[in-house]
Amino acid sequence: MTAPDIRPDPDALLARIHSETTRAERAKLRIYLGYAPGVGKTFSMLSAARELRESGKDVVIGLVETHARYDTAALVLGLEMLPRRKIDYKGRTLEEFDLDAALARKPRVLLLDELAHTNAPGARHAKRWQDVLDLLDAGIDIHTTVNIQHVESLNDVVAQITTVRVRETVPDSILARADEVELVDLPPDELLARLRDGKVYLTEQASRAVDNFFRRGNLLALRELALRRAADRVDLDILAHREANAISTTWPTQERILVCVGPSPASARLIRAAARMAVRLHAPFVAAYVEAVTGPSMSDEDRERLEAHLRLAESLGGDVARLSGATIARALVAHARRENFTRIVIGKPTHSRLRDLVRGSLLDEVVRGSGEIDVHVISGEGVVAPPPRTADGKSGARIDVLAYAAAAGLVTAATSVSVLGRNVFALPDEAMLYLMTIMVVAARLGRGPSVLAAALSVASYDFFFIPPFYTFAVSDARHTLTFSMMFGVGLVISGFTLRIRRQEQEARSREEQTSALYGLSRELGNAVASDEVAEVIASRTAKTFECSAAVIVAGAEGALKVAAESGEVPWSPQEQAVARWVLEHARPAGLSTDTLPGARVTCLPMSSGPVVLGVLALTQRPAKRGFAEYRSFNDAFVRQCAMALERARLAEEGRAAALRARTEEMRSSLLSAVSHDLRTPLAAITGAGTMLRDESVKPTPAQEAELLATIVEEAERLERLVTNLLDMTRIESGAVKVKREWVPLEELVVSALARLEPKLDHRQITTELPDDLPLISVDPVLFEQVFLNLFENASKYTPPGSPLEIRARAQGSEIVVEVADRGPGLRVGEEAHIFEKFVRGARASGGGVGLGLAICRGIVESHGGTLSAENREGGGALFRITLPILGDAPDTSAEPELPRSAEARP
Repeated sequence: MTAPDIRPDPDALLARIHSETTRAERAKLRIYLGYAPGVGKTFSMLSAARELRESGKDVVIGLVETHARYDTAALVLGLEMLPRRKIDYKGRTLEEFDLDAALARKPRVLLLDELAHTNAPGARHAKRWQDVLDLLDAGIDIHTTVNIQHVESLNDVVAQITTVRVRETVPDSILARADEVELVDLPPDELLARLRDGKVYLTEQASRAVDNFFRRGNLLALRELALRRAADRVDLDILAHREANAISTTWPTQERILVCVGPSPASARLIRAAARMAVRLHAPFVAAYVEAVTGPSMSDEDRERLEAHLRLAESLGGDVARLSGATIARALVAHARRENFTRIVIGKPTHSRLRDLVRGSLLDEVVRGSGEIDVHVISGEGVVAPPPRTADGKSGARIDVLAYAAAAGLVTAATSVSVLGRNVFALPDEAMLYLMTIMVVAARLGRGPSVLAAALSVASYDFFFIPPFYTFAVSDARHTLTFSMMFGVGLVISGFTLRIRRQEQEARSREEQTSALYGLSRELGNAVASDEVAEVIASRTAKTFECSAAVIVAGAEGALKVAAESGEVPWSPQEQAVARWVLEHARPAGLSTDTLPGARVTCLPMSSGPVVLGVLALTQRPAKRGFAEYRSFNDAFVRQCAMALERARLAEEGRAAALRARTEEMRSSLLSAVSHDLRTPLAAITGAGTMLRDESVKPTPAQEAELLATIVEEAERLERLVTNLLDMTRIESGAVKVKREWVPLEELVVSALARLEPKLDHRQITTELPDDLPLISVDPVLFEQVFLNLFENASKYTPPGSPLEIRARAQGSEIVVEVADRGPGLRVGEEAHIFEKFVRGARASGGGVGLGLAICRGIVESHGGTLSAENREGGGALFRITLPILGDAPDTSAEPELPRSAEARP
């Protein structure tokens, strides 16, 4: 068998070069890994640091714990050490690593002991490994130490072995980020001897440690965990090196087992045999299925059996690989070489030898192409594989009579045309006509009918057109080559045609999958809220898999809730139990699975890490085979749905956090803005009341009246301030409820002017309210507040006696109301933020916190209108209110007409 092409993929090569370049430029992280305290991690780190120091490297100790060990402390001498940061905590002074000092010093290499250490309260980060990430980002190489029991993924295993739950852990991603992991090992008996000699802990601590954690069985188990973790890291480095250098030969540094599976029932025994072999060898195993591009499509029954085999492999601790290639053997061997497998497990053939002679032997090709890889051939315990079935459910051994009859009919038609045109066609023309017939049969009817068409074409060509005619005798032996070429070309053409058809089907299937994922991502990108995301997921799932679908989430108090639904979804207690099980275990369940298969729904978990965000329920078996056939596509589809749910959840949490932040900011702004304005009237009221109560001071009647007037005036001022604060709070929270009534505009204007008569005294007020001005549909109480604030605002920002103009007009479908004054106007740039909260004009003459105009805009916008401000020509400010006219006002002709005046004084 020809050796497979194992040249590296150009895109993968470019990506690897980019990764290596980035890795070369980034700061290095070296981790000294041990299985217990006292094995010599710190000693090894300091020894390597002294060698670096002697070679001229800038090495600084950030923090090293010697634990009063003389040999370790001696290695510290001569190395620069950063001062520790002192933190007061509950009456004690704690010494911690000073991250800021390290960043300011910025050495080339920094030693930082005990990676899993928890920092004292008050430090920048809660964990020391977070400090390490900051140092690496700053370009500082880090050497650090950690024990295997502090690795997060092994926390439960260590607790089960030692009965001690380790609280300080390091994420596995930190070990994955490390450029070097150096295992520091020591036999357990030597470690126990060091412990008894007081070289690990003091005598009293050592005795307690031997009785608890440092038992020989615990140390042996922890040592094995550390050795395995280091071996896994080395194995990953070997695979990366082999891929980078395009090495095809197997390096048996670690046993790796590849088992070839298919839809045959015998595959279950192969998987169990490979799993037992993997346990004996302490090696991983992978179940690989190869889909040949020239083979027929599998039936649903075979597909389900194959999926069951792959699930069995995963349940036994193996991984799954789905491969495709021109031939099964070539794809299998290429994958084994690429992934450095040392053993291939394959089943004995159960079919006849004749089939191997016609189609070739899979076992023979694997054995010949495996090279240095061991091949284990295992029997199927007498299990006879059923005949392969095509996608339409027909047995591969069953003859399709119609297809073969059609092939014979096409050859007969070609023969008839050739015989009728014998005097016109030359002999090569007739041969080409037969070849074309073979191509048509191969393209339309498949391999078997094309072989029959090739045989009949050769026979017809010989019988009708090769002398002696109408016999199968051949007078000229040279025609034998023509017959052989016709038959051989027919077979080759049929093979290529079938391959092209299969590739076309795969390309169409991949295009459908890509289109489905693209459509899903596009619609999910437009969805913002969780409900919208759930609706998109349900509709796109139903459309993609041609089934009914629902998105199930956990509601209040753990109750299940249907967030979105497409089609009819049964929701009986049985379906609820399936969905709840999936939420709790994060694994598929229900119809077509191994868990609760009697349910009417298939439930898939939509997970983000360990958290299950929801359940995607398919209420019937999908109509498309792709749901069972393309598992990777299904996983990508569900994962994309989960990411969208996670994004929506995070967005909602972000909005809630932003709202809380704005609330806190508003509270702080409110307190800082109103503290003075609240204290001023209260102080005036308190002072005036105190003077009236003090019997030692006898105010005159005039003074008494003045004090009472002060109390009333400041109380009114305080009331206005509190009212504005309450109104602003209602507007911000959306609690403003507009109770519309049809009212004349002049009623609101006159009422507001009357209430502000004392403040507007000695001002010339001009109103221009046309007689035909339509009624407006507003909340009278709220809108009167708008005019009160605008008129009061004019009194504050204009000098006494300055005129005030109020105009209104109907303009299309809107009513425009303008309040203008002849004061100093707005400064440049004030128009953009004059309506913001707590913003006051620079020329204000009275008190206030800058809420009046913000309240005005909020009320106007709640009525569907707008409020703007601008400077007038000739000086002064103009505030313009625009309100929509909502339908026809009720008939008020019977009501008495209110007086309208061109000029009025309040």
